[in-house]
Amino acid sequence: MQMSNTVDSMQAEAEEFGQRYNAVREMIGRVIVGHDDIVHGVLTAIFCGGHCLLEGVPGLGKTMLVRTLSDVMDLNYSRIQFTPDLMPADILGTNMIVEDENGRRGFEFQQGPVFTQILLADEINRATPKTQSAMLETMQEGTVTAGGTRFVLDKPFFVLATQNPIEQEGTYPLPEAQLDRFLFKLVVGYSSREDLNLIVERTTQEHQADLERVMDGEEIQKWQQMVRKVILAPHVRDYLVRLNLGTHPDGPHSVAATNNYVRWGASPRGAQTLALASKVRALLEGRYNVSFEDVRRVFLPAMRHRVLLNFEAQAEGIEADQILLDILENVPEKGE
Repeated sequence: MQMSNTVDSMQAEAEEFGQRYNAVREMIGRVIVGHDDIVHGVLTAIFCGGHCLLEGVPGLGKTMLVRTLSDVMDLNYSRIQFTPDLMPADILGTNMIVEDENGRRGFEFQQGPVFTQILLADEINRATPKTQSAMLETMQEGTVTAGGTRFVLDKPFFVLATQNPIEQEGTYPLPEAQLDRFLFKLVVGYSSREDLNLIVERTTQEHQADLERVMDGEEIQKWQQMVRKVILAPHVRDYLVRLNLGTHPDGPHSVAATNNYVRWGASPRGAQTLALASKVRALLEGRYNVSFEDVRRVFLPAMRHRVLLNFEAQAEGIEADQILLDILENVPEKGE
């Protein structure tokens, strides 16, 4: 009887999570038209406690999505417009000379815009690698170290970065160490005919959508903790591990496409991402255990930025998604 009560309780929690998740998505849908996969990916990253990288040309609503998230989830919001002359201190903050009431001068740390809960790093690949790297500690640890003092950011803390396609002029490739700290990389495409009609209708009228606060930071942390409790059976865990290892060229689980076109494969963070994102998907399906299909559905956004292609791939126009799909097709569910 006790086991039955536990199962029923877990099932009820999964159903409640799905309801709350859909409430957030519905509210976001009052502003953001279409791009369901992008919204789903961003929300998945939030409930995993990770960060998200959006790639797409300007004008597709990436910035509007972040602002809408902060309103719906009642989180503090900051925006940094990345430019070539942006310095690390412009992001993290700096020590300033201040004078107290007695006329004594001393240094006092002035917090930068990174001290928030949702940080929009807009066009992050327009800043130099030095400035981009200033966020490494913040994204991994949720802390900022300045002048020998370590500051802890409020939780939840979430970075949503946007970037223009790499081939555009005036951009810098993100360092691999920073790319690896993004849970998902989502590619934002153009809107369909129907969606674009609705966008024009909504944005060229006087009436604005009424947004309600559906969730707050405390509830988000509650769901983040519950996500980690979802069961990941050993055989499913081994499958996602072998998928991760399938990105390593000349490894025991690599496929032909990996050996031919990949220079470096995914790090252990890739496997951790697959596990957490699969757990969120399982909950959204009303289950408290991860399936093989859950892993497959999150594989592309979790891995496409962790695979570094070689010159042969660039010369032949091979993209990371093509190689990842080949890995999915050739790595069996059951390992030897």
